[in-house]
Amino acid sequence: MGVRFGYADTSFGQLHYAEQGTRPVLLLLHQTPRSWDEFRELIPLLASDFRVIAMDMVGFGASATLDAPQTIEAFAQGAWELLDALGVERVSVLGHHTGAAVAMDMAAAPGDRIDAVVLSSCPWADAEYRAGHTGAGGVDCAERVPDGGHLRTLWDLRRPYYPEPVTDLLDRFVHDALAYGVDPAEGHRACGRYRMEDRIGEVRAPVLLIGAGADPFSMPHLPTLRERLTGASSVVDVVIEKGTVALVEREAPSVAKAVRAFAATYVNRPVTSSM
Repeated sequence: MGVRFGYADTSFGQLHYAEQGTRPVLLLLHQTPRSWDEFRELIPLLASDFRVIAMDMVGFGASATLDAPQTIEAFAQGAWELLDALGVERVSVLGHHTGAAVAMDMAAAPGDRIDAVVLSSCPWADAEYRAGHTGAGGVDCAERVPDGGHLRTLWDLRRPYYPEPVTDLLDRFVHDALAYGVDPAEGHRACGRYRMEDRIGEVRAPVLLIGAGADPFSMPHLPTLRERLTGASSVVDVVIEKGTVALVEREAPSVAKAVRAFAATYVNRPVTSSM
């Protein structure tokens, strides 16, 4: 069966998700300001071995809106409430960019519900990062104007960081950036408000760090993340050299291969087939 769609009732309102496959559960968390669609290529590659659930995080896509100031903690709470509504007790989590910060916060939570965490192109949100990511300006900051100039602004801000051919990828990005109630820049500010240095040492589950070699925003942070994950039961890193900000769309087979190899080695869950 292909991808199925649904809504779950939570305290935030209804949260939208896509899913494919059966147990064990792997939750996918997208970057700002994307949606489940960021994982369109990845979901079927992992669905033979996991029940893949790709959610629109609260405040994004077709999920309930979320007033500013948004926080990583609120995104994580939305993810937990989605899992609770779906009756999911144990889960592995994969997050990309902002979604990786959310995945880390989930993995740092008290309890024992996280089997493993995959941090793809994760930022290192420390004091220096906060100083540069909580104000005006930056990627995805485009004031809506009557002549539609904000559409070109959104396109041009992202274009240097996306691989050619760029049109389809940026069409999908702009579609998500214009979803009702979405502020394309607010999720970046939420990441800038996050005190990752206070949380990263609480992660106990095995961790896979995926770096995108051609992503200037996240790739420099990989050594720091590896060094700071002092409580994790294991830390493995994989660099996909051709990866960009659009890593999970353009390099989905490489991401799936890394995830499946990591799960087979470090997670006590069966992996049934090979790439």
